Amino acid sequence: MKRFSFLIFVFLIISCNEKQHDLTVKGTIKDLKKGTIYLKKIKDTVLVTVDSLVVNGNPQFELHSNLESPEIFFLDLDKNSLEKDRITFFADKGITEINTTLKNFVFDAKINGSAQQKTLEKYKAMISKMNNRNLDIIKEHFEAQKNKDTAKINTLKKESDNVLKRKYLYTVNFALNNKDSEVAPYLALSEVYNARVHLLDTINNSLTPKVKNSKYGKELQLFIDKIKASGKQN
Repeated sequence: MKRFSFLIFVFLIISCNEKQHDLTVKGTIKDLKKGTIYLKKIKDTVLVTVDSLVVNGNPQFELHSNLESPEIFFLDLDKNSLEKDRITFFADKGITEINTTLKNFVFDAKINGSAQQKTLEKYKAMISKMNNRNLDIIKEHFEAQKNKDTAKINTLKKESDNVLKRKYLYTVNFALNNKDSEVAPYLALSEVYNARVHLLDTINNSLTPKVKNSKYGKELQLFIDKIKASGKQN
């Protein structure tokens, strides 16, 4: 009995000494043999590394970070990797699982984690369709210029402007419809930051108290206050 009690005591000491992490990011990168994986986030407008892992034969990884409120994190395979080669995800406290491949690191990424990530993916799905149409317009515009088709160029210009307006309106409406998610102020800051201040105010005023008190909720309030103080309200 004494031995059993001693083992429990030792187990409790070990458990207490293990560092508790707000966020754990784990998963597998198929076909990765060697390399370094970096977990990053934005701090004071600078991209910083919060954890890293050297991979040598085992494609599985586990990284950790402190986390006060839900925010955007990035997963890199190379410290100097470009933005297009970086997996972006919305993390909350707990575990986020990311499984992908070495060949298509970003496009093959399957992310299972926060509710905010699911909300962000819904937004990106619609915006992706609009972006694809915009790429088509650019190609058509190039051809129209080669053919000196002024009428076509003017038509495409109007359509391009309409796509941009639709993206703005969709983003604002999406934020308003998800006022209880930290994704709302994040989108206001990252996607429609140059919108008229009354639109940003509308999003800001709709946020729930919890979201207002989050990282991006506080940043949105400061951003709006700065615009109003500068007198550059549009």
